[in-house]
Amino acid sequence: MGRDRLSAVARDVVACAACPRLRRYCAAVAARGKREFAGWRYWAKPVPGFGDPRAELLVVGLAPAAHGANRTGRMFTGDGSGTWLIRAMHRAGFANRPTSVRRGDGLRLHRAYITAAVRCAPPENKPAPVEMARCRPYLARELALLPRVRVIVALGRIGFEACRRLLAAQGADVRALRFAHGAACAPGPAFPTVIASYHPSRQNTNTGKLTEPMLDRVFEMARALVDGPVQERDAPARGGSGRRIGDV
Repeated sequence: MGRDRLSAVARDVVACAACPRLRRYCAAVAARGKREFAGWRYWAKPVPGFGDPRAELLVVGLAPAAHGANRTGRMFTGDGSGTWLIRAMHRAGFANRPTSVRRGDGLRLHRAYITAAVRCAPPENKPAPVEMARCRPYLARELALLPRVRVIVALGRIGFEACRRLLAAQGADVRALRFAHGAACAPGPAFPTVIASYHPSRQNTNTGKLTEPMLDRVFEMARALVDGPVQERDAPARGGSGRRIGDV
């Protein structure tokens, strides 16, 4: 049942046309293509999240990469960021293989779900505030349909801010949440622990701002938290309080 409901969210994401600027950009990228991907038919639509419907870990990125998920149709698939992320998740036991190349490549996530703050590739990886706000209800719906989530890994400041705003809207005390690589905070017993991480973008990995051991430590921390004792939670605070998705 959870899978079917998440599938409904995915269908709504793919059909979304709320941000004309982003839709035009994704289509233009697909029409132009890239030499190394000659012959690919780009996805060029909004990209839904994917993973285990019984996930205890939620990974929230920035947005699809122009020649990554905008091409392949799956988050963190077919680009350098996905290569780094899935390798780290595989080493931590959250993925069955260390590569993410295309949909149907056999990748399966275990106890984890991957999504993003924005579902369309934005120019220069810079979505406008109104575009982020329009996407926020999709993230809220996914979190509500993943009641086992105990940990959120927020990749980059935009992913982190999306999580902070979402949890605040659901009643969490987010004053202690801060963006610093490896910083972890539980904004209340009814809410997941949030771990901040630098985004595995080339800007960070090529400059050494983010290294593989640094990313590994983030997922080792996440693994320790999801493997730890289950704490009592106030389930209604996780989306069952009567708050409508559109209010988030």
